[in-house]
Amino acid sequence: MQAKFTVRRLELIRDLFVFSCWTGLAYIDLKNLRRQHLYTIDGQLWIRINRQKSKEMSTIRLLDIPKLLLEKYDNPTLENLFPVPSNQKTNAYLKEIADICKIHKNITFHVARHTFATTIALSHGMPVESLAKMLGHSNIKTTQIYAKITDHKLNQDMEELSHKLDNKNSS
Repeated sequence: MQAKFTVRRLELIRDLFVFSCWTGLAYIDLKNLRRQHLYTIDGQLWIRINRQKSKEMSTIRLLDIPKLLLEKYDNPTLENLFPVPSNQKTNAYLKEIADICKIHKNITFHVARHTFATTIALSHGMPVESLAKMLGHSNIKTTQIYAKITDHKLNQDMEELSHKLDNKNSS
């Protein structure tokens, strides 16, 4: 959320992407997100929404950043919590944002869901079973794919470290 955009649509898309990075919501579930999906449990704000893709319940506790974004876009006159453009436009705007930020990877909205699963949840010790419940996966094997991605990334990072150490020791 560091990048400042003077173009309102890019700011919106950045915020939607960041919200999904912190919640794991898929594009269509974010687009369908309404006040009725927000609950308070033990003083904490949660999202409970049936995923459109699987019809499985996704239960997500909101951390500080997504709560701030909900406040930013709060408009009691609208049914949906966010003004989400079409998936095609959203992904086109994400590419524009990536160019501005000099990110040389193909960024789509689904990357935010992967980011939540790997960088936010699994990398910080969240059990795969809890992540499956949050992502609305009916089969834990679907969630375990994210864990394998994390293991693969760990292996890549260790290979890179090994090469750096080998080069340093041979100097």
